[in-house]
Amino acid sequence: MSVSTAALAPSVCAPLPVLGQDVTVPLVTGGEVTYAALDYAASAPALQRVWDDVAAYAPYYGSVHRGAGYLSQLSTDIFENSRRTVAEFLGCRPEDQVVFTRSTTDSLNLLAAAIPADCQVFVYETEHHASLLPWRDARVTYLNAPRTPGQAVETLERALADRDPYGPALVCVTGASNVTGELWPVRELAAAAHAHGARIVLDAAQLAPHHPVAIAELDVDWVAFSGHKLYAPFGSGVLAGRADWLQAAEPYLAGGGASRKVARRADGGVDVDWHTTAARHEAGSPNVIGVYSIASACKALTEAGFDNLVAREQELVTRVREGLAEVPEVQVLSLFGDDAPRVGVISFVVRGWNSSHFAAALSAEYGIGVRDGLFCAHPLVRTLLGSDPQDPGECGAPEAEPGERSLNAIRVSFGAGTPDEHIDRFLRAVTELVREGAQWKYRTEDGRCVPDRGEAAQV
Repeated sequence: MSVSTAALAPSVCAPLPVLGQDVTVPLVTGGEVTYAALDYAASAPALQRVWDDVAAYAPYYGSVHRGAGYLSQLSTDIFENSRRTVAEFLGCRPEDQVVFTRSTTDSLNLLAAAIPADCQVFVYETEHHASLLPWRDARVTYLNAPRTPGQAVETLERALADRDPYGPALVCVTGASNVTGELWPVRELAAAAHAHGARIVLDAAQLAPHHPVAIAELDVDWVAFSGHKLYAPFGSGVLAGRADWLQAAEPYLAGGGASRKVARRADGGVDVDWHTTAARHEAGSPNVIGVYSIASACKALTEAGFDNLVAREQELVTRVREGLAEVPEVQVLSLFGDDAPRVGVISFVVRGWNSSHFAAALSAEYGIGVRDGLFCAHPLVRTLLGSDPQDPGECGAPEAEPGERSLNAIRVSFGAGTPDEHIDRFLRAVTELVREGAQWKYRTEDGRCVPDRGEAAQV
């Protein structure tokens, strides 16, 4: 595998301080409880360290790259130093570029706009929509869901060997599934891609918050990830890697910052000399605070020690999986099997329960936030549930009533800021709901399952 979780050292670190760890929420059954945020795979809570760093900088906020004043120069230094911090965090090669974007989705759409016109893209049906859908203007080959890491490599090798005509090619693959949490064989897939003259981009949205990601060691051409999954709010992302396709492409956005020189021509037109650095694709005033928050999170995770963070998370993964295994009605979803290494992302279904109903009860009766749906990975979830890939379903809750079967699943996800108590409460809640049922009646409202707050709601 690309990232090994074997022979992990015993956990020696406490959860990292995050915002919201003391927030209380009301229960439909009465009273309040500290909120258990177990939806890290969607958006992780901000690290307290990140928030403190941003708060300290905020009074000094200024425009970037354009101002002569002290605050503008300071903000420019912070912006460019953040670029260097991210490059170090990702183990970039000296010639790599780090481009700041809005998210993983934005990063992969940027790359999609920069690939050569005759490029063929290979992407597994198991991908998140952020990496499954941006390649609309390319020739795309969708690869079937593999059932082992080895099968993933073999499937890619066959597809690359059979491509015709032989020309530029790009492979897009996740590092860790946003549905099953399973780690993909990134290094082996990169070797297969390069052996057949293709390039590879790694969707590290779910990998970077949980494991070190080193571009040079994995030998990938690009890495994309989002700040909001890396404990950094404010809507920023990263695309890092090879510069040549990015330099050759038209700017992702045309405007100030991307241009070095603009002049009118005698015929009334405009000549533009575009930057060849990362600025080429960063037109407009950048999200300096978002960028700085990513850099702060990178520093915080590095200083905490990824080995310790990974070890503790694996303990939590084991506890969750063992706890769910004790409930026969629970089926955990997996592509590669029980022994596959994974991050703190686990999806499951409960026999006899509509997934939206179960997630709503976890929230309303236990103060636990999880996610239900297809997790913006519709083909993968349908494959894992054994349904037809063309069956209807949406990213949110289905229209099925409580108790009816749905095509959706439930996802619990956690990370560096998760307290042990949240895991214990979750497992207790799952067991109680399955054995005793919900304490409250629920109904479907606007496509979501919600507590029925009528006078006769309680059962």
